[in-house]
Amino acid sequence: MCGIVGYLGSREAYPILIKGLHRLEYRGYDSAGIALINKSLELSVYKTKGKVEDLENYVSGKDVGGTIGIAHTRWATHGEPNSQNAHPHYSQSGRLALIHNGIIENYKVIKEELISKGYTFSSDTDTEVLIQLIEYMQISHNTNLFDAVQLALKNVIGAYAIAIIDKSNPNQLIAARKGSPLIIGVGDKETEFLIGSDATPIVEYTNKVIYLEEEEIAIMHRDGSITVKNLSNVEQTPIIKTLEMNLSQLEKANFPHFMLKEIFEQPEALRTSMLGRLNMESKTVRLSGIIDHRDKFLKANRIIICACGTSWHAGLIGKYIIEELTRIPVEVEYSSEFRYRNPVIKSNDIVIAISQSGETADTLAAIKLAKENGAFIYGICNVVGSSIARAADTGSYLHVGPEIGVASTKAFTAQVTTLTLIALNIAEEKKTLSKERTAELVEELQRIPEKINETLQMNTRIKLYSQIFTYAKNFIYLGRGYNYPVALEGALKLKEISYIHAEGYPAAEMKHGPIALIDEEMPVVVIAPKRGMYEKVLSNIQEVKARKGKIISIVTKGDTTVKELSDFCLEIPDTEECFVPILSVVPLQLLSYHIAIAKGRNVDQPRNLAKSVTVE
Repeated sequence: MCGIVGYLGSREAYPILIKGLHRLEYRGYDSAGIALINKSLELSVYKTKGKVEDLENYVSGKDVGGTIGIAHTRWATHGEPNSQNAHPHYSQSGRLALIHNGIIENYKVIKEELISKGYTFSSDTDTEVLIQLIEYMQISHNTNLFDAVQLALKNVIGAYAIAIIDKSNPNQLIAARKGSPLIIGVGDKETEFLIGSDATPIVEYTNKVIYLEEEEIAIMHRDGSITVKNLSNVEQTPIIKTLEMNLSQLEKANFPHFMLKEIFEQPEALRTSMLGRLNMESKTVRLSGIIDHRDKFLKANRIIICACGTSWHAGLIGKYIIEELTRIPVEVEYSSEFRYRNPVIKSNDIVIAISQSGETADTLAAIKLAKENGAFIYGICNVVGSSIARAADTGSYLHVGPEIGVASTKAFTAQVTTLTLIALNIAEEKKTLSKERTAELVEELQRIPEKINETLQMNTRIKLYSQIFTYAKNFIYLGRGYNYPVALEGALKLKEISYIHAEGYPAAEMKHGPIALIDEEMPVVVIAPKRGMYEKVLSNIQEVKARKGKIISIVTKGDTTVKELSDFCLEIPDTEECFVPILSVVPLQLLSYHIAIAKGRNVDQPRNLAKSVTVE
């Protein structure tokens, strides 16, 4: 979603802000803008529809001087993508400028009230309403900007992460958040502050950050001081934490796209994710989030997994493996549905919330609902210090490094791996697995990264296959058991980045409708490893062939039966049935990537999508 970056210090702000916007491009956006206060105390606001590059071209030759500024990439919610609706927005006097991530739900009521008081509006956005309200509060209450922000935010309903500058006071930068992420970087120089909707625009300049909590407002001063208060005007003590991210993780290295880089990073990413958790000497798994709350898991009535998108697919695989190994019933819920139902939640339920960013708005709302009903929350996310990490009772970080490509790859396989570790650890505590069986699974799990490496060797072949399927307008993906969620994930990847319609189905359900779609123009991807319901899937393949469908199969290395029935065949190493999804998804990631590239798509920033969905 929208990206926020701000700077206050002694350096020229413009280069830092523009570089920060480039770092935030992966979040998804349709317009960009920047506001600066120059030495003459003039407020310069430049914004345009399109990419950050378009903004750079637009400001070329214009005054971009100043050591304080804010910048933004917008993902349209209220109002179409155009330069008028782009951020920053400024107040009627032209004195204040504001950038905003989130949605102000009651903006229409506020807008009508402000219009009645003589205010005019130049955009269709909820954000312009907010900055006008802030100025109105400052004038009507004859107060300072900080207090005006506080008063205004008490009157809005919704989510926000905001940053504000005032041309009459170029020595301060104000930021606030509720429901949308915002972090403050404390620069290496004592009088320097940076803000960002995540750490990517900050990490080049400092690894010291403050995570603003819900309903907190921060005022940063050029003298290096910072004050944080909540909406009740209670002063808070800001805690400075150290970022684990480093700048090299934000570069493409020798890869043409972040997505391909992240696909190839999976072997090392999973090794890092398992580091310190797999004990190869004792052949056991140890997760502090499980060990420290052992009784919660031993007494759990059920586990509810809440997630969205790719994380939901990982949760489905988690359901299969947790139920198989621990015998605890598991339900998998879309966070966006769960939060608006009146679900039955009990105090001995455990809710596992999965989100790569740790900022997914619907999943955060689901956590809040579950907590209010007494459930124990286990968070699985990748970003250290994220909102879900802070809201959960305990949890596990993925530790796979920043994922920049919008289409999730390494985070997905790490989520599945982490859910596997959770299942193994609970099973060990509950004694639902023998020591011998646990040892077999632990040993095989350690071999998975190398088997992904082996799978990645098919990249050139998959690239060749992909050229053939650029004609397709539809794809069907089929899988059974553990590989049904992989079929869903493979279809989602293709939709996300190639814009080809694709659907994933349990293979046996094909007869209940989708088989009507199959003809010689329909590519059908079938995940058919030797493990699991092999004979059943074989029958499904024969049904497709009888209707002249084009079969792309994922098979266990050495399998000739399915290979003979397939038009195109991709082999993965043999492994335990519960680990097959971690391998079988890799060729599907590569297939979607190469088809999208062949069709000329922007795979790292696909249209209409955002990396982190921080609004409803």
